Amino acid sequence: MTLHSLRPHPAPMPEQTSFDRHELGEILRLYGRFVAAGIWRDYGISCLRERAVFSVFRHAAETPRYRIEKIPALRHKQGLYALFGPAGQLVKRGSTLRSVMAPLERKLLRALD
Repeated sequence: MTLHSLRPHPAPMPEQTSFDRHELGEILRLYGRFVAAGIWRDYGISCLRERAVFSVFRHAAETPRYRIEKIPALRHKQGLYALFGPAGQLVKRGSTLRSVMAPLERKLLRALD
């Protein structure tokens, strides 16, 4: 008698999660506008197993002002992307990068006025 499993095997986790070229282009375009306005001065990218993180800094020796995270495990639940504020609080979560970065766009427009 042979036993067969009816459950499909889960897909293996990738070695590393990262931003693709299009995502990174959108993030860097916004980052460049903040740099030109004199608000941000440095950034860091972390590519981990469960998430990719783009952190922005006012000064290199401080905690990040904002973090944009790509979390594939939450793709079908809460959205693939998340924006975290200076104290680590969740600012926005969504399935598109543009919608998650919208609060930063509004912040930049207010800073320029």
